[in-house]
Amino acid sequence: MPNEDPGCVLRLRNVESGYGRLKVLRHVSLHVSRGEIVCIIGANGAGKTTLLRTIVGLLRAQSGEIRFEDREITAARTETIARGGCSLVPEGRQVFAPLTVRENLLLGATARLRRPDGGRVEDDLERVFALFPRLRERGKQLAGTLSGGEQQMLALGRALMARPTLILLDEPSMGLAPLVVKEIFATIRQLRDAGNTVLLVEQNARSALKIANRGYVLETGRIILEEAAESLLANRDVERAYLGRDLDAEAAMDTGR
Repeated sequence: MPNEDPGCVLRLRNVESGYGRLKVLRHVSLHVSRGEIVCIIGANGAGKTTLLRTIVGLLRAQSGEIRFEDREITAARTETIARGGCSLVPEGRQVFAPLTVRENLLLGATARLRRPDGGRVEDDLERVFALFPRLRERGKQLAGTLSGGEQQMLALGRALMARPTLILLDEPSMGLAPLVVKEIFATIRQLRDAGNTVLLVEQNARSALKIANRGYVLETGRIILEEAAESLLANRDVERAYLGRDLDAEAAMDTGR
């Protein structure tokens, strides 16, 4: 069944997924339109990472339908989904520690080499270096010796080397200093403003919603609410459940501590 919205990049309909007999996602339906940031917020264990892993085929959906760029990918292999233009920046960065920064970035380009636009790798490196000048400075440095913030920049840059249509981000602020978090979120907004599409899973819900167009609340594997980001920020129930924990981190970012 084709997407009703021609501007829809990703659509999930009644997706269920989990690990063996443990069902984590239950009847999840959502969509991401071209050129927007959509944020998924929820408590630890709500199923946010499982959702991203299911979209990219690292977990097989047990039922339901996943469509990307109006192609069904419910049963597609991860490498096929990546070549099609869907890139995941995983939780914990997962850079290749023994390789240099430049080698990590070049690995990101391999997913698209069979696509018609597979060339111009050096142009893409320049684009990444323009976004993250520190990666240019550390091009010959082993990725395992970078700071946590630099590794997050590298993981995002590696995903961008694939020229993705959709970027999936799993907890990009995890374990980072407040000022680095502020820089990462500014870059994500910049990517959206340049026409990229982003699905963002983030524990720092307040900061994520401030850059997002829309948001979904995921609770025990179910979508319980979808609203514009500003509406979720103003929702008292959402604030009590998910946003209060962000106040101290946000204050630290605002004061530069």
